[in-house]
Amino acid sequence: MFKAHQSNKAATINPLKMSQPLGGALALLGIDNCLPCFHGSQGCTAFGLVLMVRHFREAIPLQTTAMDQVQTILGGYDNLEAAVLTMYERNKPEVIGVCTTGLTETKGEDMRGALATFRKRHPEVSDNCHLVFVNTPDFTGGLEDGFANTVTAIIDGMVTPSEMTVSNRVNVLAGSHLTPGDVEEIRDLIEGFGLTAVILPDLSTSLGGRQPDDFKATTLGGVTAKEIQGMGASVLTLALGEHMRKPAEALERKTGVPFLLFDRLVGLEAADRFIKALADVSGQPVPARVRRQREHLVDGMLDGHFYFSRKRVAVALEPDLLAAYCGFLQDMGCEVTAAVAPTQSPALEKIKAWSLLVGDHEDFETLSHGSDLVISNSHARQSVDRLGTPLVRAGFPTFDRLGAGHRVVVGYRGTRDLLFELGNIFLANDHEHASHDWKHDPKMEDHHGGPHAAA
Repeated sequence: MFKAHQSNKAATINPLKMSQPLGGALALLGIDNCLPCFHGSQGCTAFGLVLMVRHFREAIPLQTTAMDQVQTILGGYDNLEAAVLTMYERNKPEVIGVCTTGLTETKGEDMRGALATFRKRHPEVSDNCHLVFVNTPDFTGGLEDGFANTVTAIIDGMVTPSEMTVSNRVNVLAGSHLTPGDVEEIRDLIEGFGLTAVILPDLSTSLGGRQPDDFKATTLGGVTAKEIQGMGASVLTLALGEHMRKPAEALERKTGVPFLLFDRLVGLEAADRFIKALADVSGQPVPARVRRQREHLVDGMLDGHFYFSRKRVAVALEPDLLAAYCGFLQDMGCEVTAAVAPTQSPALEKIKAWSLLVGDHEDFETLSHGSDLVISNSHARQSVDRLGTPLVRAGFPTFDRLGAGHRVVVGYRGTRDLLFELGNIFLANDHEHASHDWKHDPKMEDHHGGPHAAA
């Protein structure tokens, strides 16, 4: 077991960490006809909104309770009540999700009490709209923690136990490290076995790119409230990512539906485990299409393993995505020189790296010297400019490249595409065995009477 060391700096420089409220909002955006809201100041909401708009390049419905100095001191329930009433009366959403921020958490807002009070005062809202209030303090934890806490709150507040079981239906708890493209690929794999998937949250249909005919202030697409309520009738839950363990356990306690946890879906062995689980649950053979995808991946690994062997790679991402990339790189024979995460997580215990650290991009830059490749989000671009090392953008946020939401790295097909992407970078920057290198080799120039030949 490897232990991640904590950076002991007094300040964070070029942060890697994203906040809990941002993770909470991301989870709520995967629910159809939902309005996420930050219980805090307007600035808290505006900053998170800008990050998500730049990353997904989609309209993001994110509201705020607009706390000011007076409400911060005297209490913010009145603002919260007014905001929820306004959202419901104007837009009639099926779900309203409220995430706290550092401002209201420092004040000590009682969200559970606020929810009970609101339901008592406004039954006309609570009877027609699901209310999800969740504590997401941004001074502790990170994006994965806020995401997991919100999914757990959704399960606790919306899922109902069921006495019946739908034999061909499975739940999928999709972690925050999965892109809308990843989620869509996972759904295609599941449906290939004749199964129906209830995916919570489902970003593939809400943030995968929509062109609606009319304006709508709530989320467009995602898992419906009715589907969430019926998750107790599924035969199995597939939890994707270590941070989805807590929501999966909550769902099992409430409904009795067992779960399987997959720490990653990137890599041949990881994809094999997932496909085997689908075959076991469905009782169906692996589709020919999926078998071909596996053959393509194995062939790509054979073609590219020369270029991966002993390459030094530095990775800085959220814990579950970090573990997925590091595991795949080590499968291909790379050496992970630095693995940096923004927060502690059980997922870090499986990472083998020269340096494993909980820190920021400044720490990451210091540890990345001498690496052949850097993998991180767009905030690492200044570091790689100074290092002179290629950067592969991954994770959240990726705002200086198109298609971040459609990137697929899971399953056989996604792993194959990732293998080719990284392999081509290694190939383009690997001059050690180039046939023309002798022309620039001082020893060869001396031997052939070049500029360094003896007079």
